[in-house]
Amino acid sequence: MSTTRRGARRHRPALLVLVALAAVVCLGMAWWQWDRFESSGGTGQNLGYALQWPAFAVAFVWAYRRFVVLEADPKEVEKLKPKGVTEIPDGILPERATTPSASSFAANPARDDSTLTDYNRYLAELAATDRERTEAHPVTTPATTRESTQTEEHHR
Repeated sequence: MSTTRRGARRHRPALLVLVALAAVVCLGMAWWQWDRFESSGGTGQNLGYALQWPAFAVAFVWAYRRFVVLEADPKEVEKLKPKGVTEIPDGILPERATTPSASSFAANPARDDSTLTDYNRYLAELAATDRERTEAHPVTTPATTRESTQTEEHHR
């Protein structure tokens, strides 16, 4: 391994094999899509994939090269660090709306909420009306009617 002015360049055989294999697979996929495009059932989508797969192969090779450069040269890593403002100053963004919790309502029983009181009164009236109707006209289902008829016949 040679040492250059940018530091020791280390090539890892496993990563080289992985990148080469990925690039070969991408080029093979491009070839297959091109064959599909030229066949009688080929479409424009196959052509698009045939042109796209080589770009993926180039991306694998570029990413490996970039990895090696960043690993070997700390100056390159420093170039990537953000310059200037790294956090949002106070007062730029609007304040976030807050939602009161359920415990804050329970903690303040003296709170006068006329809408809530009116709504609860309305629900109580509906419940009372429903109870009166049920007591005045009990609902009979076919099952209860059948049972009462069978009971009457049994007692005869």
